Amino acid sequence: MNFASTIQVSTKAIIINKARSFLTMLGIIIGVFAIILLVSIGSGIQNYINKQFENLGTTSIFILPGTGGVSSGPPIGNVSKFDREIIDRLKREEGRSFDQVVASQDTFAVARFGDKSKNITLTAISTNGFDVSSLDIVKGRKFTEAEDRAAKKIAVLGPTLANEFFPDINPLGKKITIGSTRYTIIGVTDKLGSVAGQDPDNTAYIPINTYLTQTGTDTISSLLVSAKSQESVEQTKQKINDILLTKLDKDDFTIQSQEQLLSSILSIISFITYALGGIAAISLLVGGIGISNIMLVSVTERTREIGLRKALGATPADILTQFLLEAMILSLIGGSAGVALGFLGSIGLSQFLSTSVPLWSVILAFGFSAGVGIIFGSVPAWRAAKLNPIDALRYE
Repeated sequence: MNFASTIQVSTKAIIINKARSFLTMLGIIIGVFAIILLVSIGSGIQNYINKQFENLGTTSIFILPGTGGVSSGPPIGNVSKFDREIIDRLKREEGRSFDQVVASQDTFAVARFGDKSKNITLTAISTNGFDVSSLDIVKGRKFTEAEDRAAKKIAVLGPTLANEFFPDINPLGKKITIGSTRYTIIGVTDKLGSVAGQDPDNTAYIPINTYLTQTGTDTISSLLVSAKSQESVEQTKQKINDILLTKLDKDDFTIQSQEQLLSSILSIISFITYALGGIAAISLLVGGIGISNIMLVSVTERTREIGLRKALGATPADILTQFLLEAMILSLIGGSAGVALGFLGSIGLSQFLSTSVPLWSVILAFGFSAGVGIIFGSVPAWRAAKLNPIDALRYE
């Protein structure tokens, strides 16, 4: 029997048992769907983070509390000791040793306007933080250095927050209550987009000195320094280290370039993505076991058919090929359906978080599903090929 005829026979056997074939493919469909969807989420998050770091520029240097940094997990002794004096010492070198110093602090707060209230992210930031972070203002303006130094009670809103409280009116000049303090709205930022279920546009930005004055604290969580050029990043890191050591111990801070921090974050996300994909692949193995079981049942049910085909001249290789093809066809159809559902799921999730389906994940899913068909279909196929034609014809 030629290969084309074998494919035709295998396909006909699958079509005859539609319900059984569908249930056999279901495990493969679910496994491939889960792999595609989880990888698309992880890949989308990586692309989003890459984009955000690109906005910061290649000369950005991050100063984090404690030692270890992102690559070693949570920093040791991560209580921040970055106070106004540290900020002032760094700012005195602004324009000489490096370009800009940005102080920032993120906290959660409740914002209220009229009878509406909303949980938000409150970001206290230096004025130049808008430029360094590429936070574009689409309405109004950002706060000035003078307003920051004077600790003015003013705020710039993200578009999600602005649209929630002021859907039909201009928010500029209106007053919003954040925590227990009323702030005058002076601007609205452009849309950044959501990632991993988090909405960075649900944010209110206030001057860093306003935050320090209102909270009665003297410390902030992180600092960002912009070097004069990419070539001077290492030299700038050493200068920052020397400045910080005039007041802090070496265990009180970690200095990382953008490349180091980005690499650390992406390696963590990649590990999580691959781990989740591996967990999802377990369902493919379950699907493979289902294929093996169904094919064994099929061999038993079609014993007389196998005996008849052998009596008419079919070789063991023909029988082996037929049953292997049936298993592979079931796996590939299931894999195709899983990929299609994964794409649809990725498109649906893109409305809420960043997703991206890389080509390698599709190739991997197809290859894995084909491999499952071959591996788990080989035992039933081998059993069918070894049947004695006389015994098979006598089988009831």
